[in-house]
Amino acid sequence: MGDTKRRRKKFNRPRKLYDKVRIEAENVLVEKYGLKNKREIWKAKTKISDVRRRAKNLIPKEEEEKKDFFRRLSSDGYKVSSISDVLALNEEDLLNRRLQTFVSLKKLANTPKQARQLIVHKHVMVGGKIVNIPSFHVSIKNENEISLKEKAQEKDGN
Repeated sequence: MGDTKRRRKKFNRPRKLYDKVRIEAENVLVEKYGLKNKREIWKAKTKISDVRRRAKNLIPKEEEEKKDFFRRLSSDGYKVSSISDVLALNEEDLLNRRLQTFVSLKKLANTPKQARQLIVHKHVMVGGKIVNIPSFHVSIKNENEISLKEKAQEKDGN
């Protein structure tokens, strides 16, 4: 019974819940990326802040560690070559790397909402494997391996 691990929260709620400016900015992002709820934006903000924190901790470290960190971020699809580039990252950079965004950008779906539905209904494949998670992070090597499942293509009429 004591084997269950306690899960860590993947996001922090905003300090001011009813901040009109923040709410309007988040509504624009929800519409642009076809997100389910604001929590997805908060998760992205938390992930980006973690990356920024790691970059700040690397400032006094050796060049080799920094280059390894930048190489890892570059393979994930972020255009970074210095710590200032990492500190300039925002949640939109992370939202642009989501599978849902790639499916709608590649015109496999007409809208981000339709892209989300195709993914959740298991019609999208990445590297030959079905992925049903809209927030799946697409690395550079997976960018060109995104496709619709054969049955889904027949229904679409492509």
